[in-house]
Amino acid sequence: MKNTMAMSGPLDHNADRFAELQTFVQVARLGSFSAAARQREVSPSAVSKVVARLESRLGVQLLRRSTRRLELTAEGEQLLEQGQQLVTDWVAMESAITRQGQPTGVVRINASSSTGNRLLVPWVGQIMQTWPGLQLDLSFTDQVVDLIAARADIALRWGHLPSSDVVARKLGSTRQVIVAAPEYLKRVGKPLHPDDLNAHVRIGWNYPRAIPHWPLVDGNRQINVSIGEVLRVNDGEAMCGLTKAGAGLSRLSLYHAWDDLQRGNLQVVLEDFNPGDLQPIHAVYVGKPGQLPIRTRAVLDFLKEHVDLRFAEALPPQFIAP
Repeated sequence: MKNTMAMSGPLDHNADRFAELQTFVQVARLGSFSAAARQREVSPSAVSKVVARLESRLGVQLLRRSTRRLELTAEGEQLLEQGQQLVTDWVAMESAITRQGQPTGVVRINASSSTGNRLLVPWVGQIMQTWPGLQLDLSFTDQVVDLIAARADIALRWGHLPSSDVVARKLGSTRQVIVAAPEYLKRVGKPLHPDDLNAHVRIGWNYPRAIPHWPLVDGNRQINVSIGEVLRVNDGEAMCGLTKAGAGLSRLSLYHAWDDLQRGNLQVVLEDFNPGDLQPIHAVYVGKPGQLPIRTRAVLDFLKEHVDLRFAEALPPQFIAP
């Protein structure tokens, strides 16, 4: 005998099979089209049509209708027995996945070494205290990774992002300044105009997306000063360290330079020619914003609220080289 309960075969694009099953189970358990319709917030005729469509697709009668009651056929009894458990299991699974309780599970975060250590590490303890069910897997690398290949849930990235399949959530932005160590300026001299930079080592970035010049302005005139090939790095901490050690000038974000500016280890030069451009930082991820796991959304929301990118419209005078 052919198994009329089998649900294999091509998908019927005109019907939601699971919705049909849910509707049938509700009708069978409540014994009424009207009662099922009230639960589903539709009309009794709509419920009747769904059950009729299910019967037509399966090729069997599931319910015997009379003016006073509904009775299940043998096939209806069989479908109710198996279908009820399917519906129960599905609802339980949905609840486990989408429950609005404490986020749990692993969140994998990728960042550059300097960004990870400066921006993320100080907050890890508070994240773990806030959500003890979370497990954080942190990978710090100065290579731009493919989030899917690296199995990363979130990546922290500086700069203007190229067009891609990832979703970007802006955390903030910070100004750029040209800085040098006070000892370097005493030894080599302080540049007073962008043209003076030709006499200085300009420490630059060597990663593919880096622009090969420093943008400056002189009145209404834009000046792009080439970084050159003398000294390039791919790490913000290394650039900051080389600058403090007197290896040359660098153009850093206030985010990277702030602490050393406060301590007097670095000083700002050519601020009168600073175009005031901002460098943004984003948390990027793969997926649709409304469908993120609770654990990923919780970390994204935390970073958006707590990340402190110091941005000053006017620098404190003590930061600028005399």
